[in-house]
Amino acid sequence: MNGTDAQNVHAGHRERLRERFLRDGLSSMTERETLELLLMYAIPRQDTSPLAQRLLDRFGSLAGVLEADRDALLDTEGVGAGAATLLSLIPQLLGRYQQSRMGERPRITDPASAAHYAVSLFSGAQEERVYLVCMDLSGRVNAAVLLGRGTLDEVALYPRRVVEEALRSKAYSVLLAHNHPGGTPYPSQADVDSTRKVIAALATVNIRVVDHVVVSGFGAWSMARGGMTEAALPGSGSLHAGSEAARQEKLEDLGWSKSL
Repeated sequence: MNGTDAQNVHAGHRERLRERFLRDGLSSMTERETLELLLMYAIPRQDTSPLAQRLLDRFGSLAGVLEADRDALLDTEGVGAGAATLLSLIPQLLGRYQQSRMGERPRITDPASAAHYAVSLFSGAQEERVYLVCMDLSGRVNAAVLLGRGTLDEVALYPRRVVEEALRSKAYSVLLAHNHPGGTPYPSQADVDSTRKVIAALATVNIRVVDHVVVSGFGAWSMARGGMTEAALPGSGSLHAGSEAARQEKLEDLGWSKSL
């Protein structure tokens, strides 16, 4: 088979793959075929099936490929700058899509909506990040401020910076959110201690912390639902919750639903 014949074969295969997607959707495709289809838009006129399989062999799954560090992608034979950028774009695009569906200024009123919004902030994040979500009196988002990036297991959270950003965004209340890449969503003692310091700092300017959500690939953990942010609420002197009834009553005062 000469070069022209091989090119025609690849072109026919690529077109059949596109037609199959348009007819049946991704549910009919394997992870290799899905990745192959995606790579077609970064690598024209080539058979992308071998590269798709090479990436899956190296990173273990489609999710592993899409969450891989861009430098690691570029270190894979056959992956150029265009393909690496496209693959890195997909998870972040999903996050922006989710935020767009919620509207330009979504309203956060309970741990469920807080977790839903927080998850969208970390799509595609490979390192630990901390966000400060500033809200108005009705719970609508004024701004989501990226406070910092860190290693896979550490990122600094400075109370003074939090206060400055909250005041700059005219926050009535705030939601803290950070992620544990590759770990569980359960807060560490350091997370709890940092939250305590932020709550105390914001209390000096009458801004309340409604929740601190920790996100990982295994889900999201609400500190408010777990009874860990009561220091932000009126009449509470401890970060940890007392009775369940007292905790729910305080959450209701903040507009946090008693049913959650």
